[in-house]
Amino acid sequence: MPERARHGWDGLTEPIVGYESEGLDMARRRRLNRAGVKRIARRCLVVALVLAAIPVVLTFLYLPSFVHPVSTLMLKDLVTFSGYDRRWVSIDDVAPVLAHSVIMSEDGQFCFHRGVDLGELRGVVDDALAGEATRGASTITMQTVKNLFLWSRPLGSVRKVVELPLAVYFDAVMSKRRIMEIYLNIAEWGPGIYGIEAAAQHHFGVSAKQLSRRQAALLAVSLPNPIARNPAKPGPGLRRLASLIERRASRSGAYVGCLD
Repeated sequence: MPERARHGWDGLTEPIVGYESEGLDMARRRRLNRAGVKRIARRCLVVALVLAAIPVVLTFLYLPSFVHPVSTLMLKDLVTFSGYDRRWVSIDDVAPVLAHSVIMSEDGQFCFHRGVDLGELRGVVDDALAGEATRGASTITMQTVKNLFLWSRPLGSVRKVVELPLAVYFDAVMSKRRIMEIYLNIAEWGPGIYGIEAAAQHHFGVSAKQLSRRQAALLAVSLPNPIARNPAKPGPGLRRLASLIERRASRSGAYVGCLD
């Protein structure tokens, strides 16, 4: 009997103990892995909440007129030592025809929507579902929050998901007049040229307050592509588009009433 126990039963129990030990190790590793995943998820959530809180807090900080926000592109130019030209100017010191031209060129419903033009957005979705080329539906408010808080490219579609609620929030907190003032002072009007004062001086050698109707229209239509479109040296297509915007701005009426 002792002999059998030594050669038989002991031989059977040793592997069983080994299997149990290995099983416990595997279960412990699984628990550690799950705990690690949870820690990473919590950290990601904290980072996401902090990133989401930044524009929420900054929006309130940007409410006073004496605060002069900078765009993410301007920050990039600073970090890369590229430098830029931006001279903040009050909206009171900008020719009204410039703001009117920008509205009629960029966002005709600026005074009526709540940050997002739902009609234009529905049109874009319908075109996308139909497999057709989509047109732009970005409002001035959306462009403002993009310039202030977000990135330009790549991952533009991901940016839009963040941009839409931000634009609604920004519009709810800010007055239309303040939104326009910030936008005109952070918009890019050429390589390293930011804001309407620097743009007016650079392209036409006048202050923003002295811009003519024609100059305002040329500056407005160059906004969608300020690197390729030079308002001081417009081609035939840009001149035709500026003529259209100039006529629309002269008849803008209630479309620009929120800036009064």
